[in-house]
Amino acid sequence: MTAELLVNITPSETRVAYIDGGILQEIHIERDARRGIVGNIYKGRVSRVLPGMQAAFVDIGLDKAAFLHASDIMPHTECVAGEEQKNFAVRDIAELVRQGQDLMVQVVKDPLGTKGARLTTDITLPSRYLVFMPGASHVGVSQRIESETERERLKNVVQGYCDEQGGYIIRTAAEGIGEQELASDAAFLKRLWVKVTERKKRNQNRCRLYGEVALAQRILRDFAGAGLDRIRVDSRLTFEQLLEFTSEYIPDMTGKLEHYNGKQPIFDLYDVENEIQRALDRKVELKSGGYLIIDQTEAMTTVDINTGAFVGHRNLDETIFNTNIEATQAIARQLRLRNLGGIIIIDFIDMSNEDHRRRVLHSLEQALNKDRVKTSISGFSQLGLVEMTRKRTRESIEHVLCGDCSVCKGRGTLKTVETVCYEIMREIVRVHYAYDSDRFLVYASPTVGDALKSDESHALAEVELFVGKEVKVQIEPLYTQEQFDVVMM
Repeated sequence: MTAELLVNITPSETRVAYIDGGILQEIHIERDARRGIVGNIYKGRVSRVLPGMQAAFVDIGLDKAAFLHASDIMPHTECVAGEEQKNFAVRDIAELVRQGQDLMVQVVKDPLGTKGARLTTDITLPSRYLVFMPGASHVGVSQRIESETERERLKNVVQGYCDEQGGYIIRTAAEGIGEQELASDAAFLKRLWVKVTERKKRNQNRCRLYGEVALAQRILRDFAGAGLDRIRVDSRLTFEQLLEFTSEYIPDMTGKLEHYNGKQPIFDLYDVENEIQRALDRKVELKSGGYLIIDQTEAMTTVDINTGAFVGHRNLDETIFNTNIEATQAIARQLRLRNLGGIIIIDFIDMSNEDHRRRVLHSLEQALNKDRVKTSISGFSQLGLVEMTRKRTRESIEHVLCGDCSVCKGRGTLKTVETVCYEIMREIVRVHYAYDSDRFLVYASPTVGDALKSDESHALAEVELFVGKEVKVQIEPLYTQEQFDVVMM
């Protein structure tokens, strides 16, 4: 099973597809006009303190003020044991910051919808194998490195690089890596931190102190150690930039880079374009004949599983169980592919067998183990729903590629022709009582106009009789189904 990255470059847009076993697993899109700022470090100024919300708004030079919660003004706790974390009590925001104060902050969430970016004062700088934590004195190890012997080895090696400047988190990609590479990474991160602090001293006003690298470079850094077989890039310029980047920072990836110059568009190699279109649909078909319905709202994402055309081979319990097991794999993939985050509620088909419920939950956990984004599953609730969360830092693919429908205004549904017809009739009666007129002219969309002249003509005739005036209908081809005007003549 091969794993590869496809990098597609078009003017002002970069797209990176992660293919595993010939199937699209992740898609990352970055546009110059809306480039993500997660990881960027800024010198900002507190514009407002809100004690009631335990938060402050910080001006970092963006259109919207960024949001800083009291819990994000904390020392490094990523690799502190759960019991020890309880000792880090969240203090009152008014004691931590004041209006007009200058702060060094880092973006942990891009602006999403109407919300500004979310910040932390807990600065971290990532490289291929390590994450530098300024001001910390400890070393943390990624939980994905399971071997206790390897964890201990890495910790002992990296502990020697800790000093008054800061400590480190050892990333998953560091497993099996030698001391020389780790030392090189640590030295690079310290040099970078010195540059950041120097910029802070030089600049009196708000400014950006450090910017994350572009999407293509960032993905290569984050996929270091992910077992990639090759990386194909369809732009000569970007290919050369990535060669330079990898030779300096990730030498073992340089040999995997290829410049793709085939006549067929690079995303057509694995049907990526069609997969992106399918990732925008509510309905996801399962191979068995069942399907998922995925609804994304501002508060949460819901996933509903249905057996559909799948009738099974044995009995109802087995049919339901097999559909739910298949759905766990599809759900894990869809969460990665669509980049869904926040609260996710999964409505599996009801299972009376407790063993089936346990096995479905285990299957979901196993499927989510492949996800590079942190997930947490709370298990089945009293209502039989599985509640989980997935860390959200960037917008979902739907929010990147789509906007609200100009017709339904983001509702996702339209009023029926019948509903609009009755609204028109009520409007005629309202206008009749409010103004004097001899007759009425109704402008309506083709579907509504045809209905008023045919299926609803008898109801319109009753309205004419009630108001004692003639009502004419004129079709406006450019009107949407919900659009109409009642004009007095």
